Amino acid sequence: MPEAPRGRTLEPDGDPVLPLPLEHQLETLVEEVLGDAPLVQPLAAMASDTEPERRIVVTGIGVVSPVGNTLDEFWSAISTGKSGITFNEAVPNYRDYPCHSAGLVRDFEARAYMDFKEARRMSRAAQFAVAAGRMALADAGLSGHSNDADEIGVVMGSGTTALPETEQTARLMLEKGGSKVSPFYITAALPNMPACQTAIQLGLRGYNSTISTACAASAQAIGEAAEVLLRGDAEVILAGGAEAPLTELALAAFCAIRALSTHNDDPARAARPWDATRNGFVPGEGAAVLVLESLARAKARGARIYAELLGYGVSCDAFHVTAPDPVGDGAARAMRRALRRANVTPQQIDYINAHATSTPVGDAAETLAIKSVLGEYSSTVAISSTKSMIGHLTGAAGAVEAVATVMALKHGLIPPTINYEVPDPACDLDYVPNVARKAEIEIALSNSFGFGGQNATLVFRKYQERHLSPGELAIEAEIMQRLDEQ
Repeated sequence: MPEAPRGRTLEPDGDPVLPLPLEHQLETLVEEVLGDAPLVQPLAAMASDTEPERRIVVTGIGVVSPVGNTLDEFWSAISTGKSGITFNEAVPNYRDYPCHSAGLVRDFEARAYMDFKEARRMSRAAQFAVAAGRMALADAGLSGHSNDADEIGVVMGSGTTALPETEQTARLMLEKGGSKVSPFYITAALPNMPACQTAIQLGLRGYNSTISTACAASAQAIGEAAEVLLRGDAEVILAGGAEAPLTELALAAFCAIRALSTHNDDPARAARPWDATRNGFVPGEGAAVLVLESLARAKARGARIYAELLGYGVSCDAFHVTAPDPVGDGAARAMRRALRRANVTPQQIDYINAHATSTPVGDAAETLAIKSVLGEYSSTVAISSTKSMIGHLTGAAGAVEAVATVMALKHGLIPPTINYEVPDPACDLDYVPNVARKAEIEIALSNSFGFGGQNATLVFRKYQERHLSPGELAIEAEIMQRLDEQ
């Protein structure tokens, strides 16, 4: 905020005296401008935003994804509408199944991020988590953290954790007997291993937890990590998720419930959220980790700040194990709770990174949820699905999409929904079709919904030193004008 000009007071004889303190001038002028009307926020909040120790910011990011294994590669791809979806070579006989496409992580070298011997004892998902965590920590400027290791924690989300290792081990046991089972299988398969291995490999001795809420898991991990920081149980948290579910068992099971896309001619066009011809999601793998800390700590150490995490909301449909509430009530509750926690109104939302997996029921239900929450403003908000380019990373989806949301805020560029060709009357909002869009984005939502009716919404804000509501900006402008006139 630019410094306000100093006001002056006059003695009765007209001689100037020393200026009143600025806060006294503001109090007087606010009373004149508003009369008896209540302030939206206390005057102190207008002069200096919410206390920095209560504001949570993102200071580091690491990504492993189907479109690249660094943040720069990831953002370059999704901001230009590049698809990372190919034929599902992770399953040699994928052509035996109705879905042939997947979002595979390619050119990933675990030994670049950890000891190779240690990597062989981990699940692929844990390897992704360690890699993303190491990149995020370095990006945040915290690699040399030995003095703070007790106060740096990890919160990870994951849905299945070790499907490839479980499938391989089961086949080995059936073929050669139980004596051939690896002694490292159990520690590879435990759902807490992505979080624990990240802590072990990076030497992070603080708070550690795992969230397993299906496809909402890593979004919920980010929200819960913020809660950990706010209650003082850590100073820094690496929050995110990892998933590597591309196995024949998972492919067969998802095909059995008819959840996957059967557009097999061109894998890059298989995921088509909101398009009238959509018929299922494309499975994917990957990981993302965001470094969260208080604004006060980040500023004290001179950290680069990507964005601010304003709010977080969770709900459960309590409707069905796989199908969403068809009118989106559960999703709407999560969104409303997140907005309430963030103290944000519907008209302040500029962008939504939607869950939008490309299923007929799910995309329509999320559209209804957005309309329910935003009302008349729903038609003015830009909405897109990065799953159109990377597929559905299940438990890691929320974290990867949180990264996309943060980068959209930082760069003022909304990633597109590619493969949107045939409009669906049931999905009639602005889905940023096929081409990225430059826009001034101040506040954005990221939605993540999962099997079991799990719903999580995150609210992010573009980082600035201070923020005022539209009403407060108008008040401040009038106050500044009155000060200039004195």
